[in-house]
Amino acid sequence: MEATQIQSLSRLKVFLTDQLRNIAPVFTLLALIIFFSIASPSFLTTVNFMNIFSQISITAIIAVGLTYVILTAEIDLSVAAVANAVGITIAYFTMQPDYVNIANLPLPGIIAIVLTLLTALAFGLITAFGVTWIGIPSFIMTLAIMQIANGVSALLVRGQIAYSYPEFITMLGSGSIFGIRWTIVVAILFLGIGHLALTYTRFGRYIYMTGGNREAAEYSGVNVKLIIGSVMVISAVCSGIAGMLAVAYFGSAQQNQFDSYLLDAIAAVVVGGTSLFGGRGGIGNTIIGLLVLGVLNNGLDHVQIDSFLKILIRGLILLSALIINVYAQRLKESH
Repeated sequence: MEATQIQSLSRLKVFLTDQLRNIAPVFTLLALIIFFSIASPSFLTTVNFMNIFSQISITAIIAVGLTYVILTAEIDLSVAAVANAVGITIAYFTMQPDYVNIANLPLPGIIAIVLTLLTALAFGLITAFGVTWIGIPSFIMTLAIMQIANGVSALLVRGQIAYSYPEFITMLGSGSIFGIRWTIVVAILFLGIGHLALTYTRFGRYIYMTGGNREAAEYSGVNVKLIIGSVMVISAVCSGIAGMLAVAYFGSAQQNQFDSYLLDAIAAVVVGGTSLFGGRGGIGNTIIGLLVLGVLNNGLDHVQIDSFLKILIRGLILLSALIINVYAQRLKESH
């Protein structure tokens, strides 16, 4: 074999090794689409794909903030609980007097939205303070915030179900424009802005630097504490906005409504190929991960697989992604 051919094969091997975490999710997505298209004639239709996009839209908004967190080699386990608490808060502020909110009357829509956004911001600031200034590991800090958010949810609804939200939130959560649900439009906006910020801004570069090598980032003048604190706040705000839209999407606000969203959001980021060790991946990877989960969940419904088996399959897919993620990191370190 000629030297040039050996060099070409060597370069190809290095490229495939470096891009393993990006290539594997794409092949997984294509394989799932082909399989379900053959297994069910109703799967490969425009209407069904719009259903898939609608089903993953709320998760997508949460996953944008979580992508930022994971890129810094941190984790946020509170995203679903914060979304639930904020969703209940927007309903609480617009409830009728018989529920007795803090003002004993429904607040105007814009005031309710602002107060609710401030609630989401407060969750993020508390998390950021605990992680960056006190030094609590993000795993433990966000676990505590998860419990606090669950407590807020329980305190506000007290086992009841709320159905009142501002008209603007109702429109975004359950309405559509030109036949496309507003939740899809909002999710696309969040994914687009998230991608642009990560790719073309100094803040985005600092996020990758912080996740890639924290000590080197500090030596380069990056305020690592500020970056980590910022992504925690971004994650909480994204979760809060998702929670506000979701209660209108579901048609009600109640406890434990978002229990599945934590695993879904983490799975979307990790299955898409963003490194759990930080510094590699991005919103593009998260989009692929969202589509993998959306196609998988929707496709399993079309082939009428046992619901318990569906949970097992999703777990196996996530485990496979974690194995690829860790293996790709080891290959990177060995070169």
